[in-house]
Amino acid sequence: FLPPFVLSFPSFFPSIYNLVYGPAESQRAVFGEVCPLLTSLLDGYNVCIVAYGQTGSGKSYTMLGPRLKGEESQRDVGIVPRAVEELFRLISENPLTGPTVEVSVVEVYNNDIFDLLAKDSLAVESGARREATAARDGRKEAAAPTCEAVSSASELLRLVRGGLRRRATHPTLVHEDSSRSHLIVTVTVTTALGSDSSGKSPAAVNPPTVAGRRRSVSGPAWHPRLPDHAGRTEKVSAKLQLVDLAGSECAGVSGATGPALRETSWINRSLAALADVLGALSEHRSHVPYRNSKLTHLLQDSIGGDAKFLVILCISPSQKHVAQTIQGLGFGTRARQVQRGQARRRPGSRTGE
Repeated sequence: FLPPFVLSFPSFFPSIYNLVYGPAESQRAVFGEVCPLLTSLLDGYNVCIVAYGQTGSGKSYTMLGPRLKGEESQRDVGIVPRAVEELFRLISENPLTGPTVEVSVVEVYNNDIFDLLAKDSLAVESGARREATAARDGRKEAAAPTCEAVSSASELLRLVRGGLRRRATHPTLVHEDSSRSHLIVTVTVTTALGSDSSGKSPAAVNPPTVAGRRRSVSGPAWHPRLPDHAGRTEKVSAKLQLVDLAGSECAGVSGATGPALRETSWINRSLAALADVLGALSEHRSHVPYRNSKLTHLLQDSIGGDAKFLVILCISPSQKHVAQTIQGLGFGTRARQVQRGQARRRPGSRTGE
């Protein structure tokens, strides 16, 4: 099984397809598109990275590597473990910031949300279904998933591996280990704001570098934890959402029947809902249908507005899959048409400390 062609294009870049990677390209090369977004995360911006494509096109390979089971070579490591390692490396360069990092792992299966880090009464991780609950305004909201605080990349990846063991999969004619759900790994970074007595950020004196480039220090993530005049600390939170979508597929090609056919129906409906959201954003409609699907509801904070949204299209180079390839390229074109709003960081909250 060869990696797919990968088309990568952030929705805030001017070209339709920013880069095209062939089957011989390394995972490291693809991650090169993701790496700069991690600095934006620490600067206080929400970031979402989505792998989209038909079943068997290599989305899970691109995002996770060979299932994050631990036996893959360094060349095969996917975007999720690479992003986590890089995030903690950036944090370690600025120990004064002292950010807290939390992770949640959920799947959207048949339009139901399952918390893959939830534990049962015996404290055993079980992957509980999260029912919708009524909010104060009468709308239905999904119950908050389990968020685990982590202090290292290895700790975070251990939780992700545990969640993957509970993800729904089913063999089809196209893929023997087809993912039947959308996987969303959310990493939340919360950083305290502040400045030294001179009014300047210490990070601005000697800004860190990444791969020989000076990194921006204008964002709040590089300021030390200092209280304001009221004895409170202002904090800013930003989310990194890493999304391995279930593959779009034709039931006639995949051979899905029975429960698998129902899964296919829900997968295609949720992907259509995601395309509708992107269409509404690109056309600047007054109403964006985030609530038409649990998938788009969960991604609402990271699609549109000032969030940084990157789509990785995984397509097959095979002639027999040309119809699905054209459909995938159409999705990518729609995503490219979404325009970012005016850049602004997540609003801070004040807490007594």
